[in-house]
Amino acid sequence: MQNKVRVTICGKEYALQTDESPSYVIGLAKRLDRQITELVNSGDNISIQAAAIIAALSALDEANKSNESIDNIRTQIKEYVDDAGRARMERDEALKELELLRGKIASLENDIKLMQLKGSINA
Repeated sequence: MQNKVRVTICGKEYALQTDESPSYVIGLAKRLDRQITELVNSGDNISIQAAAIIAALSALDEANKSNESIDNIRTQIKEYVDDAGRARMERDEALKELELLRGKIASLENDIKLMQLKGSINA
């Protein structure tokens, strides 16, 4: 759904069409206006255009770093999922081995009982 939103940045009004909510776009515009205004008022004789370019580069840098962080998190999650899968397989194998050992113990206990019965019969 296309939303028509009017925002003001550095005293100039812009009419935008966006799929985002109007409050979100207005919030972004206010943030951008604040960044540009701070740069212009920094006393370094920065024009509005130069401040807008600096703000845009800053936003792109932030977006790139965020995407890199997301990629790192995805890699970590994949490693955790792989580790969990391996641990699950190891647990399943250990449970199978435990059942085999329980069977062997039961068999050996039966053998011991038989030997004891034979010993008591022979005595």
